[in-house]
Amino acid sequence: MKTVPEVNYESMTTEELFEEYARTHQQEIKWEIALRHTGLIKNIALQIRGVYCSFTQLDDIINEGLIVLADAVDKYDPTRGRFDMYVAKRIRGMIVDVARQQDWVPRTVRQRAQRIEKARAEVFNATGRFPSDNELAQQLEMSVSDYQEAMANASLHSILSLEELFESHAQWPVSPGIGDTSELPEQALQNEELLVMLTKAVGSLKDNEQVVLSLYYEHNLKMKDIASCMGISAPRVSQIHAKAIQKLRIILSQYLNEK
Repeated sequence: MKTVPEVNYESMTTEELFEEYARTHQQEIKWEIALRHTGLIKNIALQIRGVYCSFTQLDDIINEGLIVLADAVDKYDPTRGRFDMYVAKRIRGMIVDVARQQDWVPRTVRQRAQRIEKARAEVFNATGRFPSDNELAQQLEMSVSDYQEAMANASLHSILSLEELFESHAQWPVSPGIGDTSELPEQALQNEELLVMLTKAVGSLKDNEQVVLSLYYEHNLKMKDIASCMGISAPRVSQIHAKAIQKLRIILSQYLNEK
């Protein structure tokens, strides 16, 4: 009786694994492909950790992401683009869905954040500039202290709000900075245009807002660590972060809605 030689899947390229999986549908191949993209899950999860960090851990998100990856292997059509591009948006969507199910943002916090963002957008659309804290508080008939407290509590809502904006627009094909689009010229050009817009939007923010975003998203520091680095309180960091995210959402929403 002849023995079937054991295949060393680890030595195969991802493209070869997909070809082999399409032919054999062996579960071992599917999970080999999924596990090769664990780093992609981690990168995306770290980018938007503010969405889930209040109720779960990174390892749990990675485990959920592996399930998404395994399911994506079955549904992936190689003729429609690279796998990492295809699955990146699905992973982000999974994280946002998990956050929605947790309902971790109190209604009053959400409502206040929405009121503030709406007022900020109205001033920006009318004048081309963002209002000061005093102007916005006055427009909302709030004291400055109440406004600042609302902004400190709005950080998590603002992150989710921005993610939902990306998720709702098909022209944002992959996470910023994720995925090699060299084989897809049209998507590469589209991503490049969006990334240029995002860079300009970040560049239009105040210096302290840019610093907070850089420390939080690029250096993966927690709010309390950022506060220590900047010599300010953690609530103040949350205020700055929420304001920056609201501004980015307004600018990007305007841009994406024009596409």
